Amino acid sequence: MHIPVITLLTDFGLHDEYVGVMKGVILSINPRVHLVDITHNITRHDVTQAALTANSSFRYFPKGSIHLIVVDPGVGGKRKPICLKQEGHFFVAPDNGVLTMVLHNGKVEKICAITNPKYFLKPVSDTFHGRDIFAPAAAHLSKGVDMLSLGQEIAQKDVTRLEVPVASVSARGELTGAVISIDRFGNLITNISEATLERFRENARPEGVVIRLGRSTIQGVSKSYDSVKIGSPVAVVGSRKLLEISLNQGDARRYFKARIGQTIRVRPVTS
Repeated sequence: MHIPVITLLTDFGLHDEYVGVMKGVILSINPRVHLVDITHNITRHDVTQAALTANSSFRYFPKGSIHLIVVDPGVGGKRKPICLKQEGHFFVAPDNGVLTMVLHNGKVEKICAITNPKYFLKPVSDTFHGRDIFAPAAAHLSKGVDMLSLGQEIAQKDVTRLEVPVASVSARGELTGAVISIDRFGNLITNISEATLERFRENARPEGVVIRLGRSTIQGVSKSYDSVKIGSPVAVVGSRKLLEISLNQGDARRYFKARIGQTIRVRPVTS
């Protein structure tokens, strides 16, 4: 028998009861669902980090999975709860940009606003839509409810997008990107994709490229963290197929005093 999958991605942490309560709501509606925690340690209110995590994880689940994302600093405000179907997966989330990278990297099948109170808990709290709207909607989807029963279909152009910086080649011939996330190991995740980097390197000399972060430079892109001595900086293409700046068995955030949004420059070796 097919057991539906619901994944959960939040910034709630595990100190409070919030995650457990959401699971209780889901299981009360569909006790046969399989629940998987992606993470509950998204930096609080960090919609960009959540967007990156959602896009990096959902394809590793079977088609038909429902991805419940509650990173929702605007809870109770004007933002809409929405449901999106893409690549055979369902996403239940606030319309605050958290689905930006999912939308950018795939073909949307359908989007609707979640407005039908039939599928809400009652009364609906102004501060916990994860419990009262998002969790019930995901649970009902897992039981086979058609997503358009949740509310009216909306156009893709009406979905909120984040202004995520895009890597580009400057007039000086440098590939310029930015740090868009920092993981718990202190690795600096950039917006420079493997494909973009490879296209840029095609025009570089055989000696390769130099990566500049602030006043620091890293020679070339390595295959693994241990390509350099312990405590030394290294550039790799990580599991998300994005360029990372790391420190072998160390914390690149501290080493470089790095921050989200910091510029990364890649240039060909000139001598």
